[in-house]
Amino acid sequence: MLQKADPKNADLLVNINGELIHRDRAGISPFDSAVQGGDAVWEGLRLYDGRIFKLERHLERLRDSALALAFTEIPDQDAITREIRRTLEANGMRDNVHIRLTLTRGVKVTSGMDPRLNVAGPTLIVLAEHKAPVYGSQPIRLMTSSIRRFPPDCMDPKIHHNNLIQSILAKIEANAAGADDALMLDRQGFVAETNATHVFLVRGGAVVTSNCHACPEGVTRSTVLELCRENGIPHQVTDYSQAELYRADEAFCTGTMGELVAVSEVDGRPIGSGERPVLARLQELFRALTARSGYQILA
Repeated sequence: MLQKADPKNADLLVNINGELIHRDRAGISPFDSAVQGGDAVWEGLRLYDGRIFKLERHLERLRDSALALAFTEIPDQDAITREIRRTLEANGMRDNVHIRLTLTRGVKVTSGMDPRLNVAGPTLIVLAEHKAPVYGSQPIRLMTSSIRRFPPDCMDPKIHHNNLIQSILAKIEANAAGADDALMLDRQGFVAETNATHVFLVRGGAVVTSNCHACPEGVTRSTVLELCRENGIPHQVTDYSQAELYRADEAFCTGTMGELVAVSEVDGRPIGSGERPVLARLQELFRALTARSGYQILA
């Protein structure tokens, strides 16, 4: 699975601290904390017909991550929402849009990792692109990476930070193996997530996903669990192993950028018979939810 450039994005305006700049001229200072040390937090948002799905929850997670990293200044939700709206309006966007929201600690007075060198306030970047769910409608294939997800005592996954080297190394392995994405385990050998999404399996009609010991608290993940609760679909959050995934009836991945996508194969092993009734039901429920709910950011 390789994303392709959309011609509609050729002249995007990117919002950097309130200034709308053509994508070819947009940039941040080499003294910015994101450049100096990946010292930033981020969220991925999706726009459906003028509404951003779960905007409040995403902005709460952004703030929670910034607090965990001891940012001294964090824009409030209203201020961030205004900049998102300005960016969408400037680009004439309304539907089928993905928004990458980044908040860095800001520009340093001199190069270095010490947060006391940051005295200028944070940098807020709003990057909105015309982008359909990246996996499309086709199932994806996973391979297990040698790169393990950190537990909380090494790097707490509840901090949604910009240092994505673990994910990038795992994706390199998946590319080399001819897989679409990499399955990542925790240090105990249980399934954590992929390099980009959360992983669910279905066995005997019950939906199972991993604990958040070594993966982020995904917004789409929590939405799927809510849909299960509200619609009488058996579900469980627990540690599970590769073997349990291999023998599942169905498997799928979830995330803002790709929504809900089937997994057809893990490490060369086909998953189930190819029939996916539980996933089909959840996809239907998810589409209905995104069609009727969300923060109305555009008139």
